[in-house]
Amino acid sequence: MPVALAVAAALAGLPAPADAPPAAAGPAAAYVQLEPVPGGAVSFRVRGVEATRWHPGGAGGRPFFYPLTAPTAAPGAGSLVRMGHPGAPNHDHHRGVWFAHRDVDGRNFWENDPNVAVRQTEWLALESGLGEGRMACRIAWVDADGRTVLTQELVTALRPLGSALNEGGYELELTVAFRPGEDGPGEDGPDVGGPITLGETNFGLLGVRVAESVSAHFGAGQLTDDAGRTGEAAIFGNPARWVDYSGPVPVGRGDGFRFEPHGVTVFDHPANRPAADGDESDEPAGEPTRWHVRADGWIGPSLCRTGPREVSAEEPLRLRYLLHVHPGPYAAEAAAVRYEAFLARPAPAVRKSSRPHTAYEIVPALPTPADRAAGD
Repeated sequence: MPVALAVAAALAGLPAPADAPPAAAGPAAAYVQLEPVPGGAVSFRVRGVEATRWHPGGAGGRPFFYPLTAPTAAPGAGSLVRMGHPGAPNHDHHRGVWFAHRDVDGRNFWENDPNVAVRQTEWLALESGLGEGRMACRIAWVDADGRTVLTQELVTALRPLGSALNEGGYELELTVAFRPGEDGPGEDGPDVGGPITLGETNFGLLGVRVAESVSAHFGAGQLTDDAGRTGEAAIFGNPARWVDYSGPVPVGRGDGFRFEPHGVTVFDHPANRPAADGDESDEPAGEPTRWHVRADGWIGPSLCRTGPREVSAEEPLRLRYLLHVHPGPYAAEAAAVRYEAFLARPAPAVRKSSRPHTAYEIVPALPTPADRAAGD
């Protein structure tokens, strides 16, 4: 049964057919639609309004998410992130929300470099539904010889926190697994290479370039971390569970044009810093990661700031991040709630599907309407 018809039936209170898509919430929840669009991109829409769009990379550069639409009821909502640096043309590798690293076995996958490439090789799953929409894809990090140095599996979940974008904003949860060589999702591929070292650097693996008006230098925004420290000087290089960038975002059109306060909080999962063989970091187990932040509009949890990390077929590098795009200024209590909910959620994974006409599926599965009713 088509997704739209199944959701329409649920909203009308009709029983869901056996092949209906899973739903993450009751009929009052916002419907999240994942719509493939030309160029290989995927539009994430909440009740028909685009919250973000996944761009698969290729000839135009690395994959990225843009925009992160401001959670407002006003028409013409602006984005919390932007493409490129407002004042430095040599920073055009900054692309909304993206993954990159400056030292991958000596190769620079951070700046734009014609000798390397990061591109999506295939999408694995697209799941629309009530309360949540999810995507899984495979990404190749390719060197100058055309060899895949790293294979990245990305699972993305977009989760509105109300019945519309402006009611609490929305979450973008990013779960990644890195393996050497041509490794596939959840299983060893035929051409898995040897261990890969991610070298010590501030740059990588997740980057967020905020909008010009949100930055502290070019706009009127403010950086804040989980300890209440504010500004680049106080936060740069220090451990934190999360960092927020909030500021004014342009919304509206014509006579209704104005600026509204919005922000994005970036959360780093504690499992990203395990005590494991091959991790030469001098950080003790359990200490939050250190952050690379800039007043000009930049947030990045620095996975390898204090030491390298090794990626092998036997021990893939698994990371979890959460972005909360929120209306209004930063609120510490709300951030703490989002962080605890993030920790309580199991990590999703991709596996081959036994369902007809479905190659891969994301687990754990989203609850069905019947599951929700049984738990009420």
